[in-house]
Amino acid sequence: MKNLQNRDSEELDLSHHHLTSIPESVLQFSNLKKLWVDDNQLVSLGDSIGTLANLELLSSYRNLIAELPQALWELQNLRFLNLSANRLTCLPENIGALKNLQTLDVGHNALTSLPDSLGSITSLRDFLYVHNNQISSLSDSLGNLRNLRYLNASDNRLSSLPESIGKLENLLELRAFHNFLTTLPASIGNLTRLKEIHLNSNRLLQLPESIGSMASLRKLILRDNQLTSIPASVAELARLTDLDLRNNLLEDLPASLGNLEKLAYLDLRNNKLSDLPASVGDLPNLEKLDLRWNKLKLFPGRLKALERRGCTIYL
Repeated sequence: MKNLQNRDSEELDLSHHHLTSIPESVLQFSNLKKLWVDDNQLVSLGDSIGTLANLELLSSYRNLIAELPQALWELQNLRFLNLSANRLTCLPENIGALKNLQTLDVGHNALTSLPDSLGSITSLRDFLYVHNNQISSLSDSLGNLRNLRYLNASDNRLSSLPESIGKLENLLELRAFHNFLTTLPASIGNLTRLKEIHLNSNRLLQLPESIGSMASLRKLILRDNQLTSIPASVAELARLTDLDLRNNLLEDLPASLGNLEKLAYLDLRNNKLSDLPASVGDLPNLEKLDLRWNKLKLFPGRLKALERRGCTIYL
């Protein structure tokens, strides 16, 4: 392979080479900072991976790795670690030794839990992907990751989120769709910098009043749940542009909904609504309102003003 010839290189991409192991010659790249071995047939990263002491990025996406070597946790300069789409069933507590890690991707594996030590990696500030696994709970220690900006725990077996999630004060986007969530912790209202929350395809029965405290929220995605109502505090989400409540059990909506002045997209398809609050007609920036598959008795006259302003309405 030509890219193995320059041993002074700081970057090496060995992706898509049908490798079953990392070549021994790679260990002679003493200056190596970035190594990609994606989409191969690796069954291990090898016990010698720890000799690459300057490594800052290691990406081993889509391989056949079931266990991780102890030497991996010796890479103290590692900032980016991608182990997604492998065959991992557990992460050792030793992962907490990676004190400079900023992004971790272990999505698309077979993990059933996450180690408590994950919460000790307070340098994790960019992305944490744990989606598409079989995780049934998240540790309270997750709340220690106060610099984290993006968390994806979708497509797991979560029945709840830890109360400590409210400590993730810098979180911008939270994805936990396709789980078994029935409620949300009240502390979620502490996520005042959160811009998007995707909780579709769960089993949510209600939302906490504190949800109205998420002052930066733009997108609230709650379709495919079991909500019978939403709290009036939702109307306090002054920056909300997208509200997706499709496929729930809503029978009415709070009268204060018209306070959502930035709302552009409101999806209420397939609920049990027979009427709408008059304030819906006052939404000044609404571009699309979807009301299909409800029990609306008549076309509410208050919606005509929305149509005149250019809002697309589906009944």
